[in-house]
Amino acid sequence: MDINLTYLVALGAVLVGVYYFITRKKHYFHHKPIPSMRFKLPLGNTAPLYLRQGSFGGFVESIYNQFRGVKVFGMFDLNEPVFVLRDPALIKQVGVKDFDHFTDRVPVFGNTDHDHPNLIIGKSLFTLTGQKWKSMRSTLSPAFTGSKMRQMFNLVVECSENTAQHFLKRAQSGTTLEYEMRDVFSRFANDVIASCAFGIQVDSLQNKNNDFYLNGKKMVDFNRISVLFRFIGYRLMPGVMARLGIDAIDEEQNRYFSSLILSAIREREAKGIVRQDMINLLIQAKKGILKHQQEKEQHEGFAAVEESNVGKAQSLSSLTDTELVAQCMVFFLAGFDTVSTCLLFTTYELTLNPQIQNKLYAEVMQTYLSLEGKSLTYDAMQKMKYMDMVVSEALRMWPPVPQLDRICLKDYTLDCNDNLKFTIEKGSIIWLPVQGLHRDPAYYPNPDKFDPERFSEERKGSINAGAYLPFGIGPRNCIGSRLALAEVKTILYYMLLNFSFEQTSKTKVPLVITKGDIIPEGGVHLEFRPRG
Repeated sequence: MDINLTYLVALGAVLVGVYYFITRKKHYFHHKPIPSMRFKLPLGNTAPLYLRQGSFGGFVESIYNQFRGVKVFGMFDLNEPVFVLRDPALIKQVGVKDFDHFTDRVPVFGNTDHDHPNLIIGKSLFTLTGQKWKSMRSTLSPAFTGSKMRQMFNLVVECSENTAQHFLKRAQSGTTLEYEMRDVFSRFANDVIASCAFGIQVDSLQNKNNDFYLNGKKMVDFNRISVLFRFIGYRLMPGVMARLGIDAIDEEQNRYFSSLILSAIREREAKGIVRQDMINLLIQAKKGILKHQQEKEQHEGFAAVEESNVGKAQSLSSLTDTELVAQCMVFFLAGFDTVSTCLLFTTYELTLNPQIQNKLYAEVMQTYLSLEGKSLTYDAMQKMKYMDMVVSEALRMWPPVPQLDRICLKDYTLDCNDNLKFTIEKGSIIWLPVQGLHRDPAYYPNPDKFDPERFSEERKGSINAGAYLPFGIGPRNCIGSRLALAEVKTILYYMLLNFSFEQTSKTKVPLVITKGDIIPEGGVHLEFRPRG
């Protein structure tokens, strides 16, 4: 009996401790002069996300719309207080002007304070914090300039031409070209990443079960229960998870991609092979010889983000093998879904808006004729103004990342310029509700209408930069925006040159987004109809 009583007391003490740990900050916003959502057990206000009760973007929109007319409000992500900024001016203030207070992202997978050999993603640019992030950003930034993208562009064109040719051959055999767009474009994105970032050539449309695609698809599958538990673990106990060596990527994929990258590097260094791709640039970074060069300013597209002085600073650091592998793997994680998701929604909107598709096709044909039978060039791609308008609008309506976050690194006084001023304490989390801003009629009239004219020469100057964030904002924006945009525009060029996008009996209108995700339920089914 005494033993049982001891167990009960110990269990009670543990439960009390857990309850205190979860609820210790539930009154945090009571002392702040801003509205807030009431804390809810056990997952805070983000329970609908973790329990997959609605789509990711829909959740962001719903909390954003709950506080109309408010510049900032409070909520709880699990047990952590979160300041949600709704005002574009405050977003620019935090993301750009006072960036030194908010340089870090919320730890998702990986902890840079630990050097466990399993924590590969923890050494990637996406996860690094503080000075480690600044050094890595300045080391990698020269690899993503316009001139470097120009050098790699032929690899993107090659993958795009191969994709279009694959479907043309199927059309010539009499096959009706009805496909699910995410499958099609994830295979295209996979092949571009294999070529540009890993230095190998695969054909994932022809060879559907190639090792690179299967391992990559598993690596980006974040809907598994095991991944959800890892995510929650890193949100609640990042230090413990790091000490245990629990990484975002399964050990099998870590071994596969690490071996692939390091073997390619050894072969190139032994044989003096130079290929204009990301591996080549990372080899230069590994040796500490990749430097920024003065470049002529040119139009890279409305959605493309500019590199800050942090990225342009000359770095004296070089990459270790593990760091190099980590960057390649995070390029895959970031590029695979971003590109395929953007293409999925863009082709869907073009299908539902044939007048827009026809106008874009006219520009594609004009570009094709100007090239006189030659392949698309980087300069010709950049001159397609309507293409840029279409892609910019698709990124507005369907942002690949519905929400961004930052951590406050030192106490910060947020001045809302309307007699509202208060302190955001060190360690607090900031959310930037991207999809809420992108769908706000205050910034985009009739926001649910696909209207590329918003980004015309006459109108794009009126767009509030703090309310358009498809690739982030400030020094911690997406380093690969130029490459992503080049992939999207190039494959659209080649597909539209040969096909029109048409509805099928399986095309769902309107789309229903998968709960807990950003992609449509059942996918997007369209037909590639060959042009006469």
